Amino acid sequence: MNEKLKTEASLNRTLGLFASTLMVVGIVIGSGVFKKIVPMAQTGLSETAILMAWILAGVISLIAAFTVSALASLTEESGGLYEYFRLSYGNFLAFISGWADFIIISPAAIAALAFLFGEVINSFIPIPKPLDHYRDFSIGGFIFPFENSGVKLIGIVAIIILTGINSLGSRESGVFNSVITSAKILGIGILIIVGLSYSGQETQDSNSIGHVVTAPDGMLFYSAFFAAMLSAFWAYNGWETATNISGEIKNPKRNLPLALAIGLTLVALVYTLLNYTYMNVLSLQEIRAIGVNEIGAFVVAETLLGNSGKILLIVLLIICVFGALNSNIVSSPRKFYRMAQQGYLFDHLKKIHTKFRTPHISLIYMLILGCIMLISGSFDTLTNMVIFLNFMFYGLLAFAVLRLKRKGMIRTKVVAYPFFPVILLFFSIALTINTILVQPQQSFIGILLVLTGVPLYYYFKKRKTT
Repeated sequence: MNEKLKTEASLNRTLGLFASTLMVVGIVIGSGVFKKIVPMAQTGLSETAILMAWILAGVISLIAAFTVSALASLTEESGGLYEYFRLSYGNFLAFISGWADFIIISPAAIAALAFLFGEVINSFIPIPKPLDHYRDFSIGGFIFPFENSGVKLIGIVAIIILTGINSLGSRESGVFNSVITSAKILGIGILIIVGLSYSGQETQDSNSIGHVVTAPDGMLFYSAFFAAMLSAFWAYNGWETATNISGEIKNPKRNLPLALAIGLTLVALVYTLLNYTYMNVLSLQEIRAIGVNEIGAFVVAETLLGNSGKILLIVLLIICVFGALNSNIVSSPRKFYRMAQQGYLFDHLKKIHTKFRTPHISLIYMLILGCIMLISGSFDTLTNMVIFLNFMFYGLLAFAVLRLKRKGMIRTKVVAYPFFPVILLFFSIALTINTILVQPQQSFIGILLVLTGVPLYYYFKKRKTT
């Protein structure tokens, strides 16, 4: 009888539209909006062009969300993009997209956020480095597992704690996420209000004089604008992982597209207003003079409220990063649970806790892989591969929407069809080609890791037929 209950255990649909929308916002708002103003200002673009980069990146992200959510009408199951690929292209491409997420995208995002969480804590309360004596030890000359050991240990503790919370049930993790995300929005709202009312005089110190940048024109303008927009995309990245929790959303065919649309619109509004606030408080020359390892938002907060403002923003950033980390840990394992359910991943990943009804084994896998990547420290390479792979898969899903809508398999209304899917398809192609040309080594590594899934697919396929 107990074995039968275990087999029949399934995910509970406990997340309504409000909780689902906050899940989207919680996943997206992390650290990018606090850090990216400096590299964007250093492109030499004007204030208007920088704001347009944020708006356009938000619009494209929203177009992607509308396009991908059209595929949500095909299923109410968990699995997100994996499930959409399975229904659109069959098991092979579904597995390849899911394997890319399993081996690179999800654990890399969790690791990067956990590392940043440790760094922010370290900027507030200096963390001891217990393994600093071994910091020069390397694996292959580029992986330094004991470097920044204190920060990494704090990140590992954060991953373990949040994995534990999310193992207790989707309702509990949803409530926790809603509280954290509401605190984020409240804190950012206060910063925007105080910043917009700021009437102090912009001053140019000796450091900012040396950072005068000639405004780009012609083709250089488009290159700089594209670079700024890519910075903004990192801040918007992550919304797609909300599709992984379809199996726990009430009426997902209606609520998931609404949650994506409302959530991303809110995020785009917050991002644009916050960056306008930065440039209202500091001149672009002052922003360009901020150090590479500094967080631009900290300087703005300190200008507005002195040292107490910086402390308040550190607390806000801790909440934002912790919330984004929590949201990623909530959503990612649901895809791998669905893959295992279909027989295309390790069997024990499809186990659901009989009491809490959560994919606890899948959560443990993400904990282990996230910690391994956190220890490796290869964050820049990993995050670049995340964006590259995401847009490659977005392009394939945009083509799927065009094909399935034409065949009549998607019967619900697709927003701005066929224009939105076509825009996403061509933008994804352009971004993929540009990344391969500009970063060939990282692109090759990313594609190579994804292709390791090809023999595994045939292994799982053969196992299903025997």
